[in-house]
Amino acid sequence: MSVYLDHAATTPMLPAAIAAYTTALSLVGNPSSIHSQGQNAKRMLEEARERVAESLGCDPIEIVFTSGGTEAVNLAVKGLYWARNAGGTHPRILVPRGEHHATIDTVEWLERHAGAVIEWVPIDELGRVRLNALARLLEEHDDVALVTLLWANNEVGTVQPVAEVAALAARHGVPVHSDAISAYRHVSIDFAATNLAALSVSAHKIGGPQGIGALVLNRSAVVVPLIHGGGQQRDVRSGTQDVPAAISFGVAAQHPVSSFAPLRDRLIAGVRTAVPSAVLRGDPDSVARLDNNVHFTFPGCEGDSLLFLLDSAGVSVSTGSACRAGIPEASHVLLGMGLSEVDARGALRVTVGHSTTDADIDTFLEALPQAVARASRAGLSDRDVTLRPVGVGVSGIDA
Repeated sequence: MSVYLDHAATTPMLPAAIAAYTTALSLVGNPSSIHSQGQNAKRMLEEARERVAESLGCDPIEIVFTSGGTEAVNLAVKGLYWARNAGGTHPRILVPRGEHHATIDTVEWLERHAGAVIEWVPIDELGRVRLNALARLLEEHDDVALVTLLWANNEVGTVQPVAEVAALAARHGVPVHSDAISAYRHVSIDFAATNLAALSVSAHKIGGPQGIGALVLNRSAVVVPLIHGGGQQRDVRSGTQDVPAAISFGVAAQHPVSSFAPLRDRLIAGVRTAVPSAVLRGDPDSVARLDNNVHFTFPGCEGDSLLFLLDSAGVSVSTGSACRAGIPEASHVLLGMGLSEVDARGALRVTVGHSTTDADIDTFLEALPQAVARASRAGLSDRDVTLRPVGVGVSGIDA
């Protein structure tokens, strides 16, 4: 029997979300139609929007459903940038090193095609943005279009000082977007209290279906749309909305939240006992770390070797972001934290979720020492890894 410990990449759909989704698939009616069937679909869509909004501490009107987290990030970052830099007066974007590639690739596209100037804000050895460096950049430049940062790092699990960043930016009138895709339902989010302009989430991280996410867009925020043709959602996003997926998303958003910290802490303690040379990465403070995230580096091992050896033992884990899986590069997050390229290549991320059991953890911990021993004997590959500056190299561990 296989053991799934890669919940940060995607977590299995909740039974209630599956039931709601399959039932909703039989609905007939476009929610934009004015006949009774269309209006029934609209009613169910808006009820789902209310459920998602309640889980995020925002008004339903502020929820813009998207095709997923990546679209939400693109809409926020590009939309805010285009609106703020309409006259060419605000070309600068402040981005911490170690962001997810949904953000990195978006800002680099804006740099290539829209004249954006990217300032990479350093992170510390725990993966947390350096507030003093961010404050200095805000003081030095009056042409900043926006600041964008993760709510919590998707690789090493470190929770970011989002409230402090938003407060710093507010003093300069700069909007802030936060990618909360990995943090959603793992930390408390009250959008109304954040002073954020926008926040991105995705349903498949919380037990909902793949292919739907949401951008929480403050009523006062102005963005230029990515998609045109109907203006169904506040003229921010056009297109016929996916009612069944939204309904399922709403059910997952209302599922009772329980802490995974006991499972996480048992994993951390177990890895340290099974492989004393392993090094925990990210914030060791349990409160300042995502409750489902365990991230270690294993000296002398290739993370890819560990992943395949564990997979052959029936255990699914990750070396990093599912969005960059299979790309032979050291994690840009770990490099930004100050690790060498060699050390960063020995990374393994293990993440738990609602289906994780103590038996799953036992199976992983039993398989780990042999996998590490075999990966150590294999050693590091001789591949020539060419790094490009996104803040330091590229690679990933999922959002």
